[in-house]
Parts: sequence; structure tokens; C-alpha cells
Amino acid sequence: MSEEIPLAPFLYDGLDPAPEPKSTTAEVADVVRGSVRWVSDTIEAGRKPGMPLSILTNVAREAPLGSLLIAFLLGVAIGRRRAR
Repeated sequence: MSEEIPLAPFLYDGLDPAPEPKSTTAEVADVVRGSVRWVSDTIEAGRKPGMPLSILTNVAREAPLGSLLIAFLLGVAIGRRRAR
């Protein structure tokens, strides 16, 4: 009889195939899809009653010219600040 004890095979030897590498394009597409989903969810959450986008939508609907004037003035103020 032999004194050597046979080693047990590795548990995961050959059971888990190596994952196929993703192409860079596929990885970028996954990131873009995730970003679009996050932005869409955020916008939908902001449109619920009482949230900021809902309030802005209501104000713009009630006074479109006043909203346009405020947006223009904010754009001018931000533009001047960046020009400095």
C-alpha cells in the first residue's frame, strides 16, 4: 500500500467558465443606458406634485412671458459672471 494520500480535485475546477470579455462599445453602451435611466427617474421624481419641476411647469404654464424674461435675465447674469 502506498503512504501517499491523493489530493482531492479543486471544487471549482472547470465548473465556472471564464467570463467572456465585453467590448469597450458594449461597456460604454451599458453606462449610457444606466445614465439615461437615472436621469429619466430623476426627472419623473421631480415632476410629482409639489416637486420643483412641477412648480416650474405650472408657473411657465400660467405666465409664459414672465418665465421667459426670468430665464433670459438669469442667462445674462450667468453669462456675465463667466465672461469675467
